[in-house]
Amino acid sequence: MDRREFVEGCALGATALASAALSSTAWAANAQPRRYARVLLVDELDQPIKASRLRPQVNYVFHYPFEATPVFLLDLGKATQPTRLLTKDKLAYDWPGGVGQRRSVVAFSAICAHQLVYPNKDLSFISFRKGPVANPQTPSRGNDLIHCCADHSQYDPARGAQVLGGPAEQPLCAVLLEHDPATDQLTATGTLGGELFDAFFKKYEMKLSLEAGPAARNAVAERSVVRELERFCRNPVRC
Repeated sequence: MDRREFVEGCALGATALASAALSSTAWAANAQPRRYARVLLVDELDQPIKASRLRPQVNYVFHYPFEATPVFLLDLGKATQPTRLLTKDKLAYDWPGGVGQRRSVVAFSAICAHQLVYPNKDLSFISFRKGPVANPQTPSRGNDLIHCCADHSQYDPARGAQVLGGPAEQPLCAVLLEHDPATDQLTATGTLGGELFDAFFKKYEMKLSLEAGPAARNAVAERSVVRELERFCRNPVRC
């Protein structure tokens, strides 16, 4: 390689690096959605979930985008509106609101944004609460919130799981849903907002390996089973 070819090669490499950095910065600045596999939500009989048949204000759980990462699926019983939110790093993103006929169906990662508390088959310290949070030591910041008993963070699912109280520094990561009006089916397509999956897998590596085996970090493919929290978890904690 002569000097001219070497200089041109370095210039091309620098341009590629600059473009990659710009692309990364642009993603961070806009907090664009992260696309994962398109996954159909099904019931325990492997039949597609119908959005209109979800019981309003009931906790449902499925796993996405990984086999060990739980998600809350909720029909809030009321329309939701798009909301601008910020991650812990002050990156802005626009939550699009709910889906379904009334735009009332929403989904959020069930991993608390403070201590990474999550629902498992034995225990759940985090869940959606209909009405105010009934705890004299923790004043409720509103009605119909997702509440974490481990640190008393409160999130408003009608506003993109915005933090209303407690030590959490960012909203719950949203899971993006598509609703097919013709079939009333729901499909998970990606996430939006501050993901905590790497920290989650690092903190609970041994526990998750016991719960889900070697597939814990595998991406969910094609289908994910939706269950009511009371059927998924033996002991949902109320605080």
